[in-house]
Amino acid sequence: MPALLPTDFTCEIVYLGLVHNRKETLASEPVLQAIASFTGFEGEDHGGLTRAACSRVSSQHPLGTQIRNVRQFSIISVEEIEAVSAEMGIESLKPEWMGASIVVRGLPDFTHIPPSSRLQNSAGTTLVVDMENRPCMYPGKEVVEPHHPGKGKLLKSAAKGRRGVTAWVEREGLLKVGDTFTLHVPDQRGWAPQKMI
Repeated sequence: MPALLPTDFTCEIVYLGLVHNRKETLASEPVLQAIASFTGFEGEDHGGLTRAACSRVSSQHPLGTQIRNVRQFSIISVEEIEAVSAEMGIESLKPEWMGASIVVRGLPDFTHIPPSSRLQNSAGTTLVVDMENRPCMYPGKEVVEPHHPGKGKLLKSAAKGRRGVTAWVEREGLLKVGDTFTLHVPDQRGWAPQKMI
């Protein structure tokens, strides 16, 4: 019996981007298509099978420890970008300013889709959702601030709960702007530790 269930929820890829060198800039460069390999997008600075542990997992691993890279992609939705920019009081927030790898449109409450869900296009290219991507201050300071002086500091709080998800490749393949992802979710109830099993 399948452990993952396809849903009727779909979303369209409206943006693909590559961050070539995080030390240079956190902004992503738009592309029309890219191969999603087991190491992520080729030439993307967030790629690799492993990564150095950072503050997000400091309760589990010492900083710098090599761990599995489940943060190959930063995926956000158009709807949440629009909500964040409205809260910040700016006309628009470009996906590249957020360092987005993929921007999708059409999937409600995108940041909160279940961890371990799959996003799969019609060719079978499949990404595994790790978890919510927590907002940080760096995109606001380094990327948004030069375009909207005085507003960059608002990004972290405005993006809370609306920063999208991180993901990694389960099945390699081509991704293109205009592709449709179908959401597949784990076939299990929500965790309820107070219940006796």
